[in-house]
Formats: sequence, C-alpha cells, structure tokens
Amino acid sequence: MKKAIVLGSTGMVGTQLIDLLLQSNNYAEVVSLVRRASGITHPKLNEQVVDFERPETWSDFVRGDVLFSCMGTTIAKAKSKDNQYKIDYTYQYNVAEVASKNDVPVYVLVSSAGANENSVTFYTYMKGQLDVDVQKLPFKVISILRPGQLYGDRTENRTGEKVGLSVMFALNKLGILKKLKPIHAREVAQAMINSAENKQNTISTLSEIFELL
Repeated sequence: MKKAIVLGSTGMVGTQLIDLLLQSNNYAEVVSLVRRASGITHPKLNEQVVDFERPETWSDFVRGDVLFSCMGTTIAKAKSKDNQYKIDYTYQYNVAEVASKNDVPVYVLVSSAGANENSVTFYTYMKGQLDVDVQKLPFKVISILRPGQLYGDRTENRTGEKVGLSVMFALNKLGILKKLKPIHAREVAQAMINSAENKQNTISTLSEIFELL
C-alpha cells in the first residue's frame, strides 16, 4: 500500500489519474497539491490548496512513494510565455526538487511529444528543458512520458483543440503522422501508474506509452 503525491490533478490527465489512484488497491493515500479546490472528496484523498510560490508552506506534504507530475497550461490561458513557463516548468521542477530532498524514490512526469531543450519552439523547448533538469535530481527511478495530442473530458471548451483533433484523426486514418496519434487522457494516466513500477529510468514516446497499458 503506497502513498502517491499528485501535481496537476485538476487538469485533463490529472483528473483521470486521481480517479484511477483512488480506485487502486495499491495506494492507501493520495496527496494532491492544487492551486484551487477540485471539489472531490474521498477517504484516501488528502487535497491541499497551496501557493506554489511559497515552498515552505507545502514541502512537508511532498512525502511518499511516488510523485506523479502532470501540471500544465496553455499560452492562451496563461496570457504570457512567462506565466506558462512558471506553471509548466518552475512549479513542476520546484516540487520535484523538494520530493527528491524528501527521499521520494519514484518520479513520473508527463512531458510532450517533441520535447527538446534545443528546440526553437517555445513549448517543446520548455518541456525539453524540464525533462533534462529533473533527470539530474537524485530520484531512484524517473519515468518520463511523451504523449502526442491529448483528448478527453475538459472543464472548458476549446474549439481549436477539437478542430485539431479531427484533423489529426483524419490524417491518422490515411496513415499520416501516426507518431503523433492522439491519446486519451485516461490512457496516459494509466500509463503513468504502470510506469511507476519501472525499476530503471525510462523516457516513453507515444508507441511505448501504449505498451504500458
């Protein structure tokens, strides 16, 4: 019976991850660090609304067997690259660093297809930089998942995303861009849980993520 810490539990992957962890017989407690209350209540769930700018107020909560990190936002929602970087990189890295200092042994991160610290595209550069930097932290096992476009239930309506998914599904049927095949958020969440059982560091691309299911 393990204790999980989840970062990003109100997002599309995070909500699925919380649901799966609460159903799992392998986890006795799930600590969720959030910026706003999720409204979810469960005997196994320990939800903490925190200010990520003040690590001293939440660092003691980052103790357990696995840290699952799937926090992220869009440039439209963040309003600026600086704000998006703070959420996607800084907050996630800071929590990972605290977890490693608190001797959390396993770290599982949702990154992105195309993540590359040398990319000229801001988003893939940001994701790639986080991938590189967290691997320098002294976890016993680090698993990084790089899915393609995600789909599933969202609390907000994203018309552009729906159009993009329709186009991508159509291209996939024609045998085009299969490496960027959309993947359901629940499948990513399940792959995160399964990858937490890895005994060595791994970076999983889309096809490898499906192998984890």
